[in-house]
Amino acid sequence: MQITTNQFQKELKKHGNDAFPLLISYEKLSNYETGAFLWHWHPEVEISLIQTGEMLYKVNHCTYHLKKGDILFGNANVLHSGYMIQNQDCHYISITFDPKLIYGFQQSIINQKYVEPLTQDFSLPAIHFDFTQSWHTSILESILRIVEKSEQKPDFFEVDITVELLSLWKTILAHRSPSVAYAAHDKIAFDRIRMIIGYIEKNYRDKISLEEVAGQIHLCTSECSRLFKTYMNVSLFTFLQEYRIEKSLDYLMDSSYSITDVASMAAYSDSNYYSKVFAKIKGCSPRQYRKEQLRITPSTAASSPLP
Repeated sequence: MQITTNQFQKELKKHGNDAFPLLISYEKLSNYETGAFLWHWHPEVEISLIQTGEMLYKVNHCTYHLKKGDILFGNANVLHSGYMIQNQDCHYISITFDPKLIYGFQQSIINQKYVEPLTQDFSLPAIHFDFTQSWHTSILESILRIVEKSEQKPDFFEVDITVELLSLWKTILAHRSPSVAYAAHDKIAFDRIRMIIGYIEKNYRDKISLEEVAGQIHLCTSECSRLFKTYMNVSLFTFLQEYRIEKSLDYLMDSSYSITDVASMAAYSDSNYYSKVFAKIKGCSPRQYRKEQLRITPSTAASSPLP
């Protein structure tokens, strides 16, 4: 399984329905074919509560190390991805909802005064609740009540959930630290980054030049590199390497493929170089990774991914 996106990395999955746009799901990283959900975005807000294990959660240019009990508030329209730490699984509850559940309609004072200032704040891609501050507990209590109402579905449960979302939102606003205002060009920048990631996702098996990537967003190569490094906190070259390694894991789990085959399918013509990059990113060789993963989940070798 992997998240389905369009060419701009927007997730295509429906979060709830038009009548009540909220989805609560119980997730685990091992459900994803690479042990990670790859970069994507959606217009909904997503709140994740870690139940067991740990996760490396990346949101735009920020990286969060989430542990059991931690909560992450992921803002609307942010790019995000999540990865295992030391190949250990992570279970978490995801609450994804359209902010219109809170504000009702676009021109409402609730939206203009209390919702848009948060959802359109590009300097606030996420909030990590790690209980170093006492008010974080009230966020957890609201989340648990939302999950409980969703599971039990008592009378008026949709109303109760909406009330809890309003309470959670108010708590965040009341304790939110002042942030540096981001200009309109920041939104344009993240739109361009989504286009870059979409292009990489579509073409990662082929040779990709900086000139080709820059051409997708109509910038010169130096400005394209600077843009990506500024907003993603990693060079475009490093991101491409990491993406190819993550995508190669699925093939690596099929022992019918040689390491040379896997390297080739991830656009590495030199298997030795592939192994070197793999070890740098994963901390072990491809063969060691395959051996360990097949020991843990031997049945996965029976299903061969299509190149």
